[in-house]
Amino acid sequence: MGWFNSLVAATLPYVPKPIVGFFSKNYIAGEFLEDAVQTVKDLMAQGMCATIDVLGEEVKRKEDSLAAVEEYKRTLRVIHEEKLDANISVKPTHMGLHLDKEFCYQNIKTLIEEAKKYNNFVRIDMEDSSTTDDTLDIYLRLQKEYGNVGTVLQSYLRRTISDINRLLPVKPNLRLCKGIYREPRVIAYKDKEIINYNYNYALKKLLSNGCYVGIATHDEKLVWYALKLIEELGLKKDQYEFQMLLGVDHELRRILVNAGHRLRVYVPFGKEWFAYSTRRLKENPEIAGHIMRNIADRILGRKQ
Repeated sequence: MGWFNSLVAATLPYVPKPIVGFFSKNYIAGEFLEDAVQTVKDLMAQGMCATIDVLGEEVKRKEDSLAAVEEYKRTLRVIHEEKLDANISVKPTHMGLHLDKEFCYQNIKTLIEEAKKYNNFVRIDMEDSSTTDDTLDIYLRLQKEYGNVGTVLQSYLRRTISDINRLLPVKPNLRLCKGIYREPRVIAYKDKEIINYNYNYALKKLLSNGCYVGIATHDEKLVWYALKLIEELGLKKDQYEFQMLLGVDHELRRILVNAGHRLRVYVPFGKEWFAYSTRRLKENPEIAGHIMRNIADRILGRKQ
């Protein structure tokens, strides 16, 4: 069904915005923080936790990054006040990475310090390969001073195992995902089987070395391997978690939660939802396929 997923993703940018909004409403919490709060409460009622993302990236003005910092600070305060089981995820280019690396560092540092007041946590998202070195540099600088920060590695990048070897001495808190940005072959693996092999290899290196990992995947083959590895290593439930996107594979989420595993859902909100939706779906046709299948389930009345 790869051709179908690609067709769906390729045509989405040309679909009128209201229609995209209708189909994406289960995958974006909404435009406002209040929408994200309600979504997180709904997830908590199902035994899940969340990470909240204020939508935005590739800012052109420092004022936009500073405004995003304020919105994230408000988000952290509301998480505390509402007693939500949630943390935040931030994109370096939203924090101004392409404007000024030090400016980005200071913005993320501000959020980590704010999160620490509430005993909370900040995940520094990973974007395309042009940001990898700077993102890891910023993470390592912050990790030396703060314990409430993590970042992300992507198994489709050829460099990922080397990055893990570099990070292992600091016992990083990492989200491990496949990766969605379009990259040249010299930078990223193209064969899906190799990407999965590298995911499993990376996961084993991290978990066997005592790192906390957010196992971020909707691929049940990778979930199966993770469960096998967790059992073999004798890990406790607080030594890892599974992570998934909002609105994707509700049934697999329930299976994992019902088996007693911690599961965190990525909850994006904000006025940049249209650009986020079309770009992410175009870059990751498999997610487009997931969405269309879930829509079909709702139309046919199958339980979500």
